[in-house]
Amino acid sequence: MDAAVLGQLLDETFDQALVHHGYTGYMRDYEVLFHMAADPGTGIPPAYLRYLFRYCVEARCETAVPAEIWRRSLDDRLIEHESGAELDGFVWGGVKWQPMYPGAELLPRSDAARRWSHTLGMDFHDVRIETNAHRLTLLFSDLEVTEVPVGYAPFTTD
Repeated sequence: MDAAVLGQLLDETFDQALVHHGYTGYMRDYEVLFHMAADPGTGIPPAYLRYLFRYCVEARCETAVPAEIWRRSLDDRLIEHESGAELDGFVWGGVKWQPMYPGAELLPRSDAARRWSHTLGMDFHDVRIETNAHRLTLLFSDLEVTEVPVGYAPFTTD
């Protein structure tokens, strides 16, 4: 995949809502689902987009929530907005999405990407996706972006 095209697709996720991420049911590709919404004045309807990071040989997920906030956020009532809204801590469930801020970026090519590219004979890329709750780092070869219907169930084996 061309790095310029990849960078543009990643830029389009800035300030949108990440609603799900994880390996697909067949465990080769990593998907990230976004709720994309434009200013209502544009007339562009909101949509759910599936970013499918194909041939994903590495996926790392780490917290972006500072340790001090974690310490105050262990109460299970913080899993749901209704029970945790008045508590002092991070409301994990909240509105069931994470803002794409600072966002997604194509990273400089790592040694691992070079090794995989050489071994499989195809380009590999490193991407970082950052939200208010998680930092994802993916090592993959290709990206497919498709619209998915409301209610799409991510863990099918198709």
